[in-house]
Amino acid sequence: MLALVLVCHTRTIAAPGYGTLTFVGANLADLVQVAATQRPDVPAIVTPDRTTTWAELDRLVRAVSGGLTTRRLDRGDRVAIVLGNSLEFVTSYFGVLRAGLVAVPINNSYTATEIDAVLTSSGAKLVIADRQTSHAVRHGAPDGLPVIEVGSDEWRRLTVGSTPPPDFETDPESLAVLIYTAGTSGQPKGAMLTHRALLSNLEQLLRVQDPAPMTPDDVVLIVLPMFHIYALNAALGLVARCGATAVISDRFDPEGSLKLIEDHRVTNIAGAPPMYIAWSAIPDFAARMGSIRMLASGAAPLLPAVYDQFASAGLTIWEGYGMTEAAPVITSAIVTAVSKAGCVGHPLPGVETKLVDDAGVEVEEGDPGEIIVRGANLFSGYWPDGADGPDSDGWFGTGDVAIADGDGDLRLVDRRRDLILVSGFNVYPREIEMVIANAPGVAEVAVVGVTHPYTGEAVKAIVVASAGVDLQSEDVLGYAQKHLARFKAPTIVEVVGALPHSVTGKIKKGGLKSPSPDAKSVSDISDLLTEPDVGDSAAQTDSPSS
Repeated sequence: MLALVLVCHTRTIAAPGYGTLTFVGANLADLVQVAATQRPDVPAIVTPDRTTTWAELDRLVRAVSGGLTTRRLDRGDRVAIVLGNSLEFVTSYFGVLRAGLVAVPINNSYTATEIDAVLTSSGAKLVIADRQTSHAVRHGAPDGLPVIEVGSDEWRRLTVGSTPPPDFETDPESLAVLIYTAGTSGQPKGAMLTHRALLSNLEQLLRVQDPAPMTPDDVVLIVLPMFHIYALNAALGLVARCGATAVISDRFDPEGSLKLIEDHRVTNIAGAPPMYIAWSAIPDFAARMGSIRMLASGAAPLLPAVYDQFASAGLTIWEGYGMTEAAPVITSAIVTAVSKAGCVGHPLPGVETKLVDDAGVEVEEGDPGEIIVRGANLFSGYWPDGADGPDSDGWFGTGDVAIADGDGDLRLVDRRRDLILVSGFNVYPREIEMVIANAPGVAEVAVVGVTHPYTGEAVKAIVVASAGVDLQSEDVLGYAQKHLARFKAPTIVEVVGALPHSVTGKIKKGGLKSPSPDAKSVSDISDLLTEPDVGDSAAQTDSPSS
């Protein structure tokens, strides 16, 4: 048994053991230093153009951290990261944390308008972008906000490594990550995740031993976007905690990802339903997954037919449930080592759940109820003042409804609120309605989710034209695509004469999911969603499954 004590930049870390790295630290970025000390020559990050060991990754993270100290940033300042899956995302993320700053990962498919909203709300003091995102970032960034583009001279100055990282003690309750989620109120809100919350969820996961969610010997495929909490902590964070190896791809391609699995002997996949649906359509997918030990699925419910297809091929998919506010995993089938189609399992060790009615009273056995959760992995409320976080007893209402089956496994049955789930990414109708309402010729709009065989749901907009305007559905589609990220933009638009209202004037959405028999103009491009695009719109776990 190897035992060592190392002094890192935040505090002394006792790190006995070798099988699974034992970590007692306060800063999430310390995980990289521990892995570099115990497994220096083990590959940490594999990208198409290079393989980076843990020792090399630690040096790169130290360089970014040191470079950030030269930017006159104060501890706790927010640094936005608008990057695709890449080595630079990893070094930027851990470098920001090691510098005592707060990481704000932003969806790299956002438009300038959406980026501006997050940058303004978070009060970011610096943005790290790449060539693909820098145009939208510079157009969306508030005046005077510095933007560093990966590969530029400024990036090279930032990462030269001549300035040592700062030396300070991290408070585990200090903010580490600010992730914007549709939450439960419409406009995206920043979920405040501390170092304590992120590290706690990793420890809760690793208390499950058989099957273990991850081991140091695992080679983990990460194609889910790392700006989502699922890939950010339950995949990348767990890789660092275990000292495992991550094979990173910026986009999901069914054939290409199977080739990565074969070439790198991948053993562990942090997946989402669109990935498994796409793989299931490839005749020899199971043979090409011969090295796989663990298949995890989250962010949305998995179709039973797909689960059964993998099971019949000898591949078990372990479903789970979580949300951004829980950093993210709450329950998983691995807890009881029994995988069942449609079940998201039991709560992780150290996590408590209850099913309650509208009055907060636990429901009778077999009845549906809202999932409420308590644990050290919970967030500290929404930015900036911690509003709407866990209550005085530590409980947080998820807004998701479930039933516990005879074995106590949770089965998700509904979402209490109107969130639309597109490839596992939460889309809030009110946000879409506010954008489309600004389109020329639009008098009124309602947005609903409709069932889709590949993405779970698709976004549908029902629009009323302004008086005297010959509004066409194609015009609305084009406007939405220009002002919204791809996964948010409606794929179905109907122009109708009027929307149904209640006596108080509220739009009644109950019948709007069905095609309108008297629509004046209809556009439906939802059939183009037959190839799930995980790179653009894949799983974010502030949704019914993680």
